[in-house]
Amino acid sequence: MVLTGNCALESMGFKTFGFGGGRADIWEPEQDINWGNETEWLGDKRYTGDRELDNPLGAVQMGLIYVNPEGPNGNPDPLASAKDIRETFARMAMNDEETVALVAGGHTFGKAHGAASATHVGREPEGASIEEMGMGWKNSFGSGKGGDAITSGIEGAWKPNPTTWDNGYFDTLFQFDWKLTKSPAEAHQWIPTDESAANLVEDAHDSTKRHAPMMTTADLALKMDPIYEPISRRFHENFDAFADAFARAWFKLTHRDMGPISRYLGPEVPTEQLIWQDPIPAGNPQLSSTEIETLKAAIQANGLSTSQLVTTAWAAASTYRDSDKRGGANGARIRLAPQNNWEVNNPFQLGSILLAYEKIKNDSGINVSLADLIVLGGNVGIEEAAKEAGHSISVPFMAGRGDALAEQTDAASFEVLEPRADGFRNYKNKNCRSITEELLVDKAQQLTLTAAEMTVLLGGMRTIHTNFDGSLHGVLTSRPGALSNDFFVNLLDLSTAWKAIDETGELFEGRSRSNGDKKWTATRADLIFGSNSELRAISEVYACNDATDKFYNDFVAAWNKVMNLDRF
Repeated sequence: MVLTGNCALESMGFKTFGFGGGRADIWEPEQDINWGNETEWLGDKRYTGDRELDNPLGAVQMGLIYVNPEGPNGNPDPLASAKDIRETFARMAMNDEETVALVAGGHTFGKAHGAASATHVGREPEGASIEEMGMGWKNSFGSGKGGDAITSGIEGAWKPNPTTWDNGYFDTLFQFDWKLTKSPAEAHQWIPTDESAANLVEDAHDSTKRHAPMMTTADLALKMDPIYEPISRRFHENFDAFADAFARAWFKLTHRDMGPISRYLGPEVPTEQLIWQDPIPAGNPQLSSTEIETLKAAIQANGLSTSQLVTTAWAAASTYRDSDKRGGANGARIRLAPQNNWEVNNPFQLGSILLAYEKIKNDSGINVSLADLIVLGGNVGIEEAAKEAGHSISVPFMAGRGDALAEQTDAASFEVLEPRADGFRNYKNKNCRSITEELLVDKAQQLTLTAAEMTVLLGGMRTIHTNFDGSLHGVLTSRPGALSNDFFVNLLDLSTAWKAIDETGELFEGRSRSNGDKKWTATRADLIFGSNSELRAISEVYACNDATDKFYNDFVAAWNKVMNLDRF
């Protein structure tokens, strides 16, 4: 589909920036997508305060892709529309210049469709009756297609020659003053006040007909908003700059979720690497076993606790999101803004840990990246924690990570990776209203973890005591810092009765059924492993006396998986 879009643009005279293949098709709908709290099509319950859009939503209404072209909730106010546009496109990591380029470039071609009243249009595909066979959007007006099509309800083209790449969009936008009118579908749109513009645009289907150009409320935002207007003027005056900006923004829009450029396939992959592709300098994959052992010894001698070693490695690696292949330990961006200031990472403690790693790197004289050192340190922490519990294990390590520079990091776009909650560290931001256990499962899904991998990782990390801010919630062991299956044994202990101890039902206390003595505290991210039937069954396996080897083997395998998710 993306290549088809490029071909269509090129057929109209536009030079695209490039193309990378490698996308995969899915064969069933994903179940974990947050579409918002609305239950009705075009519902609008995603705002609080002064039109503050809920995170991480992007579209302004249920069922829309970006913004309502008529204006917020159909209100034809270009300045209010500009606010929606800026927020929505920013959540796609688009700045103001990229946003103007995308809107103007996209509206240089084609037309909108609103030939008649929207009452002619049936239900959306999933809401239509069974005999529609999933096609939906049935249009009873005329032929239902071509000149009779009804989609957005807006009707018309933005400029003359709507199948040609030229500067006609800005020519038209700035040449005329605009008056509000309505399309045949009763949608708000704008046409020139100058009557001489009435025949500027040829009809898309009938060569004997001509029309006035039209603009949506969202288009007029590019002319009336004090930030968008000078960008639009500059593009109008410099067509080459506009063409380059649209080419780059279109490429970004269609490749944003593909991860690093190493995953792109085909002969049209651009050689230029862009900051939104999260570039990382090459590391040293040739670390010898002797060098690795030397570094491990230096880490052990540095005085960092097992909890600090494991927590730092987890904080770096667990930023990975399989949905767009961003984040992960590679690049060591945990030492850069914004990650080094995230609350969940305990910035003050993190700073001292990173200084310790810098010293190890400098003192060793070994060509090793901080990214590799952080992961290796996590491995050392796990091995030491297992030794503390009386077991000897070896955690695999694969070198070759690089260290990204601040100038290679789009700090603003990395803000969206900040966890609102991380159940593996028993962390939840105080302003987060989502259900704790659902956020845990969502994070596990982004890390491509199975239910068993999620379970063994969380249980093991609790015993190592990797909780945010040193909290003891869920540390269900008498020997914190020792990697063991104690979390599962004590969570499922029938002699313990659990009771909520706060009004929100987030925090719980476990007391002895026999004498009422307090034994533990835990959160919803802990008790879900006893409450959910599937997770309880998995937890019971790891709680068994004869499951020691399975617990350690599974924990190491799951940990190693997370540490290497971003190695493509």
